[in-house]
Amino acid sequence: MALDTGVTCWLMVSAVLVMLMTPGSAFSMAAGTEEEFHLDDALSFVSLALASVHWILIGYSLAFGPDVEDLLET
Repeated sequence: MALDTGVTCWLMVSAVLVMLMTPGSAFSMAAGTEEEFHLDDALSFVSLALASVHWILIGYSLAFGPDVEDLLET
């Protein structure tokens, strides 16, 4: 199956929206508290970094690698 530009574009847009959602939810949770150090903020950015590394190492090859049907035929 060839790469479809519409599917690729939607995948990239979805990834960007998820990446923007993670720190956004941390900032909205932190706005409701009055603590000096917000552990939720730090954990949110750590999870964003881990998700990015996982996407680079694993997700990209799953999304754009060979199809399962192609692997089974060989």
